[in-house]
Amino acid sequence: MTVSTALSLDHFLEGGFDLRQQLADHLSLSLAELERRLPLATAELAAAHPGAFDPQQAGNFYETEVGDGHLLELSAWHLGSADYIADTLRLQEQFARGQVLDFGGGIGTHALAAAARSEVEAVWFVDLNPANRAFVTARAKRFGLGEKLRCFRDLSDPALPERFDTIVCLDVLEHLSDPAAQLEQFAQRMSPDAIALLNWYFFKGFNGEYPFHFDEPALVERFFRTLQTRMLEVFHPYLITTRAYRLA
Repeated sequence: MTVSTALSLDHFLEGGFDLRQQLADHLSLSLAELERRLPLATAELAAAHPGAFDPQQAGNFYETEVGDGHLLELSAWHLGSADYIADTLRLQEQFARGQVLDFGGGIGTHALAAAARSEVEAVWFVDLNPANRAFVTARAKRFGLGEKLRCFRDLSDPALPERFDTIVCLDVLEHLSDPAAQLEQFAQRMSPDAIALLNWYFFKGFNGEYPFHFDEPALVERFFRTLQTRMLEVFHPYLITTRAYRLA
């Protein structure tokens, strides 16, 4: 099977790019044990949340506390929401080219799909969680993409390019204590014709089911003011929360 076939949309819909087997191998679990743990992953990760913490410590929490629990939670969501995620992959296919930044890319679904495309020169996967980086590194090697897809802790790493042609940041901004500042950083690192694919959900849930999300009104207002100042939306036909932007 070629890389483009192995990382095709059809193959994602069949099982998340062989996600179950790869995750079981990575965590040294049997498939039966993995299937037992996946439905529990969201509740277990939510239970790890301290209830309240200094927003400035949020990054430390994601880097040192969530560990493999985040892999399980994200995998359960990707497997259970494949149709929705498939549309975000279709959107990425429309825009991904050149130097691609996948910021907070989790289990690497979008990074892998981008790396398989001939229009993409390199994918730079950035994620605070070392467990995520290790898993995505292993997945990239498994698909023969270890040279094209590389993993880093943060954007300050000197190995990253100064500018990106595509930025993908999905289901991340609501986890940041200052998402407006992150938008500014993206704008500074975008090439003149770059496209950023972004979504957000600044809401803790009607019943507190999203304790990891920031939702303070002042924070949200700063975010939208920055977005409206720095970026201009580019229309796409998919009925999903993800939007495409270019520099204003």
